[in-house]
Amino acid sequence: MNDTIIKILYMVSCIFFIRGIKLLGKTATARKGNLYSSIGMLIACVTVLCEKEVLGSWNSTDLLANGYVWIAAAIIIGTVIGAIWSKKVQMTGMPELVALFNGFGGLSSLLVALTQYITSMDSKGDTFTCVSLGLTIAIGAVAFTGSVVAWGKLSGKKIFNKIKIPAKNAVNAVLCVVGVVGIVAYACFGADNPFGIEKIELYGIILATAAFLILGKTLVLPIGGGDMPVIISFLNALSGLAAAFAGFAINNTVLVVSGCLVGASGLILTLIMCKAMNRTFASLLFKSFGGSKKKAGTGPVKEPKAISVEDAYMILEAAKNVVIVPGYGMAVAQAQHAVKELCDKLENNGAEVNFAIHPVAGRMPGHMNVLLAEANVPYEQLKTSDELNPQMSNVDVAIVIGANDVVNPDAINDKSSPLYGMPIVNAHEARTVFVLKRGKGTGFSGVENPLFTNDNTVMIYGDAKQTVSQMVSEFDSE
Repeated sequence: MNDTIIKILYMVSCIFFIRGIKLLGKTATARKGNLYSSIGMLIACVTVLCEKEVLGSWNSTDLLANGYVWIAAAIIIGTVIGAIWSKKVQMTGMPELVALFNGFGGLSSLLVALTQYITSMDSKGDTFTCVSLGLTIAIGAVAFTGSVVAWGKLSGKKIFNKIKIPAKNAVNAVLCVVGVVGIVAYACFGADNPFGIEKIELYGIILATAAFLILGKTLVLPIGGGDMPVIISFLNALSGLAAAFAGFAINNTVLVVSGCLVGASGLILTLIMCKAMNRTFASLLFKSFGGSKKKAGTGPVKEPKAISVEDAYMILEAAKNVVIVPGYGMAVAQAQHAVKELCDKLENNGAEVNFAIHPVAGRMPGHMNVLLAEANVPYEQLKTSDELNPQMSNVDVAIVIGANDVVNPDAINDKSSPLYGMPIVNAHEARTVFVLKRGKGTGFSGVENPLFTNDNTVMIYGDAKQTVSQMVSEFDSE
């Protein structure tokens, strides 16, 4: 295919990517944005197959030597796995799935870089290309193993929570230095190196790959559950950056552009979420509060007050301003559709209903927004904590559904709490607070929540979906 046509098609593909990401910024246009991005990727893939020299040809008699056959087989296998997986995965499993997708993106870039090294052993190219390949290996390896660890933590795999790394920052620093040494050995030295080491490039690649694969694990293992939404966003940024550097290594323009888009958007989202938690990006990587727990006080233990659904209905029936605070418990119970029904009943009863969405509610960025959009909750009713907190003292009832850490008053009142300084939804300021929980356990970060024992808080224990459905039934039987 003509080089000019190739460049035009790459440009068209990039335009689709940019437009798609722009449309993803709003719920009403998100589906169209996803479609545009998919079209852009289709154009890019077809163009690459037309531009690059693929092993074998369509009329080759030896099918195993035909590169197009292998490509077609990979596409078919990937499509089948993706289709089945997308149908079977529950909304509660989306955070784990997103973590794995990030890992697969990093692994793909890593494999591209290693393949490029194997195919260009005799002529590895200039220093810039070699450094780009080394950075692809570094970032792709960290994204892959880090995402696998994130998947394990989100899935509740005990092995990922039991491993402790002493002096983790020192260990990570050593691994990073070793990996960089490997990249330098590959990029800057050849057979005539002053060290007299044969195959120094090969040893450099092996050293860098091994060091950064281990670094991905040691970097994410100490990070606890409270930080998982942010770390998923960060790993997504890494997978994009790995793809961008892979584009430099193999001289592919569209891969550079798409990787930069993913990397930049992921990093921006990471910084936004860090701000929402009142934490710095450095503290996320080097400290992490997620695994620590606040020690119980020495004073008398105050027990939460529990009420029945019928009594809760009597309070809701008189309410004129209701705020619903969703959390991961809503996802586990798959209660979003029942919550939408309750919202409709309250509005028909003359109440104003809003949803307070904390940036790190759930276990992945935008988790609650996705769930509520699935239930057709109007986007205008989804408000940030900054929007609703100033008027929370005028709210008649705040209904907390499976949220813990994002409504913990200790983040404001207790300097000894690991959550201190993190902006929260000020549900405790409402006149009455309903907390829907299965039991008395702590949140994903393991920090106790004094909201549950406040004088204006009542607990409604049980499955959130069943509880909300019973509330809807009470309105129906009115």
